[in-house]
Amino acid sequence: MKALIALSGGVDSACAAMIMKNEGYDCYGVTMKLHSSLDKTENGCLTTKDIEDARGVCNNLNIPYTVVDFSEDFDKYVIENFISAYENGLTPNPCIECNFRLKFDKLYEYGKSIGCDYIVTGHYARIEFDEKYGRRVLKRGLDYKKDQSYVLWRLSKEKLENTVFPLGNILSKDEARALAGKAGLDVSQKKDSQDICFIPDGDYASFIEGYRKKSYPTGDFVDLQGNILGKHKGIIRYTIGQRKGLGLALPASMYVVAKDLEKNQVVLGFNEDLLSKELYATEVNLSAIDAIDTPIRVKAKIRYNQEAKDAYASMENGLLHIVFDEPQRAICRGQSVVIYDGDTVLGGGIII
Repeated sequence: MKALIALSGGVDSACAAMIMKNEGYDCYGVTMKLHSSLDKTENGCLTTKDIEDARGVCNNLNIPYTVVDFSEDFDKYVIENFISAYENGLTPNPCIECNFRLKFDKLYEYGKSIGCDYIVTGHYARIEFDEKYGRRVLKRGLDYKKDQSYVLWRLSKEKLENTVFPLGNILSKDEARALAGKAGLDVSQKKDSQDICFIPDGDYASFIEGYRKKSYPTGDFVDLQGNILGKHKGIIRYTIGQRKGLGLALPASMYVVAKDLEKNQVVLGFNEDLLSKELYATEVNLSAIDAIDTPIRVKAKIRYNQEAKDAYASMENGLLHIVFDEPQRAICRGQSVVIYDGDTVLGGGIII
């Protein structure tokens, strides 16, 4: 069986390649080039060093290696989506979009074109046949601290048939490093990459302004009654739930609770104003189940670094409707909600 291994130059994908090679798969290593010019800084999205490291892994494992240029697709589907979301008052998750549009779409199709049966990545998640659902399903990785099932919810049930996550059964990142070190892979102690790979300094607002070659107008901070509290520095610089960096001297802690694009206002409130028990989500993907005909009990996550919370899930007019048992803080439009049955991902959607 032939397996396409998506290699980032890091230890996780290298360990995935090693495991597949040891299990007897005919492996092909591929790195996605996501920028028209490689960033040579240490923390960039894909550096020249990353490609060298990925090639070194393939040389060590004696498997073929190539780089495929998806930079136009990355600009179109990931960066443009990211910027447009902020411009429209949303809070996007570019990792989910990259997985959906590139790794498990463009790269998946590339793998099929060269005769590969599976696409393999270094994600900490599991894909297993589940008797309860009668199909291969996406599950949380055994290492809950590293579990990445949240960013993989858009994988369709069809794609799950041809995808392998060898690190899903790894108990810790230290175990992955030890396995890679034992195999003599030079990347075994390489530092982890950061979440938003194309913004190495974390200053997403400056990135957006530089990419668009424009600045965004200042406006008013207002409270829920419309009273002006001060001036903001551009509406793209603020996310729901934000408290730090407002630049205001206030008598009590206040948080961003809403953004009014028409008035170019950032609305501030108190912590209790951020609490809500329900949400709706669009672009719904159900992978473990075919439909939700009546409300079902689930665990639901509204952000990556959060424990899943008890809730009811139902479908209304094509939208996923989630009602939590307890109020949740700072539900952000543009983020994803993912629903679970135990460790099994039932599906998810994008919060509206």
